[in-house]
Formats: sequence, structure tokens, C-alpha cells
Amino acid sequence: MKPDQILVEFSRHGIQPTSQRIEIAGILLERLQHLSAEQIIDRLRESGSRVSKATVYNTLNLFAERGIVKERIVDPERRFYDSNTSDHHHFYNVDSGELTDIPDDAIEFARLPDTLEEGLLESVEVVIKVRSEPSEKGV
Repeated sequence: MKPDQILVEFSRHGIQPTSQRIEIAGILLERLQHLSAEQIIDRLRESGSRVSKATVYNTLNLFAERGIVKERIVDPERRFYDSNTSDHHHFYNVDSGELTDIPDDAIEFARLPDTLEEGLLESVEVVIKVRSEPSEKGV
């Protein structure tokens, strides 16, 4: 996504533009992808950027709050920021740490549980964990 397109997105989502936010969005929104904060920090460093780690985390939280990206938590220690904000499913490879989309037509639900009396179903998003190598547990 080009800087002028990023500014349009910021305006649409009520985000005040800063040079650091534009840099981070430029990496995250260059294509549909799943990136961790650490991957974004690495890319910023590779390009010679001096954006602080705290700024990256704060910016990612802001982007997720405002709906520019979706935060995907795959386990208590791994979270990704997904530039595809539609509801969709994922494979998570626990060995490589890679998160990939599952095609929409690859998962079917015959039935969903009843929702709580005070709530309505908002979305269903499945994360299927896979391994590259067999685990010691035999799973």
C-alpha cells in the first residue's frame, strides 16, 4: 500500500498519521499477510528505521483497536497482526511459527452451539495447529 493509500485508511479509521505509523503500516499493509511484532521490528531495522519497539507495539494495538488489522492470538506467547480483516480460518505451524489462511470453502460446520442468552454470534474463526515433524506425544 502506498503512503497516500495509507493516509486514506488512517482517515477512514480515525487514526492520526505519524511517520512511524506510516512506516509500520507500509510494511503490514503491503499485501495480505500475518506478521508478528518481532517480524515488523526486524523489517524496520533492515530498512534502517529507528522506530522503537514500544512504538511498534503501541501502533499495532491501535491498528487492531481501530480495525485496520486483526490481532490473531494463536497461543499465549504468539500473536500475529493480519492485514486481512475479514473473518477467516488459519493453519498455525507450531514448528515454523507460520500462520496461513485456510480457503473459505475448506471448512464446513454442520452445527454451531447455541449462543449465550445475552449474546449473538459475531463470528467463527478456527485455528488448526499443525507440526512439520511428529511430536514426542505422537499427535
